[in-house]
Amino acid sequence: MNPRATAAWSLAVLAGFALLWQFGPAAVGVPEFVLPPLSQVLVEAGRIWGAERLLWHSAITALEVLVGFVLGSALGAAIGYALGVAPQVEAVLSPYLLALQIAPKVAFAPLFVMWLGYTVYPKILVAVLIVFFPVLINVLAAMRTMDHDMVNLARSFSATRWQVFSRVELPSTLPALFSGLRIASTLAVIGVVVGELVGGNMGLGFLLVFFEGQGNTAGVFVIIGALTVIGIAAYYAVVFAERRVLHYLPSAERRPA
Repeated sequence: MNPRATAAWSLAVLAGFALLWQFGPAAVGVPEFVLPPLSQVLVEAGRIWGAERLLWHSAITALEVLVGFVLGSALGAAIGYALGVAPQVEAVLSPYLLALQIAPKVAFAPLFVMWLGYTVYPKILVAVLIVFFPVLINVLAAMRTMDHDMVNLARSFSATRWQVFSRVELPSTLPALFSGLRIASTLAVIGVVVGELVGGNMGLGFLLVFFEGQGNTAGVFVIIGALTVIGIAAYYAVVFAERRVLHYLPSAERRPA
């Protein structure tokens, strides 16, 4: 299917969804306080934009997502590569990493709030903790399964350890790294929102709790929409970076999961 046809079908699906949302609930007798029509949600979005400083709260959440994603990804990639080049260390630490991975990440949010108060730091820490593992696992799996004949070939030419890593191991594992980053970019939004729900006085998670307490269903949908926009922007930022970095690979190898 050519790009124009794909875009046309996508717009058709969007238009169908909008019409169904606008007229469907009333047609089946769903009350507006349960599922408000799309027009009511759009009107509420305009009100929230001015009265509740929607843009400011969105910027706070977006900043927390960005910082949490960058820190968590950098930490996960660094530890993944470190464990990949040191299998003995991986064997020693893997039970503890597994235990930390199994532990429910959202359960740490109240603890972080108790430690750091109602600031941006607990939200960033939850995002870091959630982002960390997908990146770590993808990098570590790629290091385990890469072509070790290439490593041996580089060593046969007297390559240093850094040269082997920078010219053989790192380029070979970049596709897996970006696969982990795509997953992590959406999980960062979840982590930040969880932190804001548990203990926040600003950000979209705070507004979500505020409107839920008011019984403002349309306002809740507005915040969900804003969070979705942030998640989509984060995801496609990673896709854009991936296409710039891995431009030499066939497009099928870089297709989003």
